[in-house]
Amino acid sequence: MTAAKGLTGDAARQVAAGIREASGEIEALGELAAAALTLDAADAPLLVARLATPPADRRWTALATDGLDGVVLTSVSTRDPSVGHLDLLAVHPDARGEGRGRALVAAAEEWLRAEGVTTVRVAGNPPAYAWPGIDVRYTPAACLVESLGYEREGVAWNMTADLSCGHSTADDVERLAAKGVAIHAAEPGDRAAVTAFVREEWNESWAWEAEQATGCHYATRDGEIIGFAAWGARPAWFGPMGTAPAARGLGVGGVLLRRCLAEMHAAGLSSAQISWVGPLRFYSGAVGARAERVFWLYRRDLR
Repeated sequence: MTAAKGLTGDAARQVAAGIREASGEIEALGELAAAALTLDAADAPLLVARLATPPADRRWTALATDGLDGVVLTSVSTRDPSVGHLDLLAVHPDARGEGRGRALVAAAEEWLRAEGVTTVRVAGNPPAYAWPGIDVRYTPAACLVESLGYEREGVAWNMTADLSCGHSTADDVERLAAKGVAIHAAEPGDRAAVTAFVREEWNESWAWEAEQATGCHYATRDGEIIGFAAWGARPAWFGPMGTAPAARGLGVGGVLLRRCLAEMHAAGLSSAQISWVGPLRFYSGAVGARAERVFWLYRRDLR
C-alpha cells in the first residue's frame, strides 16, 4: 500500500468527484500498481490479480480515478462483516500531491459503510491479501492513514528464505519413513483430501490457500494426513503450513517446509517470502530465514 500524503480542499474534492468502480480493469490496475509500488514492482500485477480473485463469497471492489492514476482495492471481512479492509492503495508517482490518496480512502470508506461496515482495518483480509499491513518503508502511506485518523493496532513481519542452498530433504525423508511417516507431493487428485484436512484442523482461510497454492506437500502416517505445507497462494510466498497436534515433535514441519522451498527454487525463484510469521525461531532454525519486512496494522471506526 503506497500513496502520497494528499491535500485537502478543492483539489481533493475534484479528485473525489472523478472516482469510479474499476473492478473489471485488472490488467490496467496491475500496470498502475507496478508503477506505484516501487518495492514490489515485479509482483504488483500478480498481487492485484490475487485480490481480484478472492473466495466467491467475498464482497470487494476496486475504485479508481477517472485517469486511472490511482486505485484502492477494498473488501469486507468474511469472518466479521462489520469489519472492512483497505487491501491496496496505489497512486502513480506522476499524480501524487493532488489529494488522490485521501480521496480514494474516503471513497473506499463510503463503499464499506454502504456494505454495513463499522470498522475499517488497513491489514490483510485472509485468505486473499497482498500484505499483512503497510510496509514501514512505504512511509507516505503510513502518514496518510494516520492523518485520516487511523490508529496503529499492531505489528507483523515477513521472513525471507534464501533458496540457493537447495534445501535437501533426502536424509529427513528416510528418517521419517523409519517412524512410519511418508512425505508426498500433492498431485491434483490429492488436493481435495489435503484441503479437507486443513479445513478440519485449522480454518476455511487456510483451506482456500492450500487449494489455490501453486505447490503443496503433505505427510501421512498409517494412511492419515498429519501435516501439510503450501506455496504460491500469493506470488513467490510460502505458506500456509501446519502439523496436526498428535504428530508434532517428529520434525514433519521442517521437512515439508524444505520440500516446498526446493520446489520454489526449481521453479526459478531465488528467495521466498514467509508471510505474517509467528514462530520466528522455527523458520530461522529450519532454513536460516531472516525477518526482513515489517508491517504496521491500522484501524479506524467509521462514524
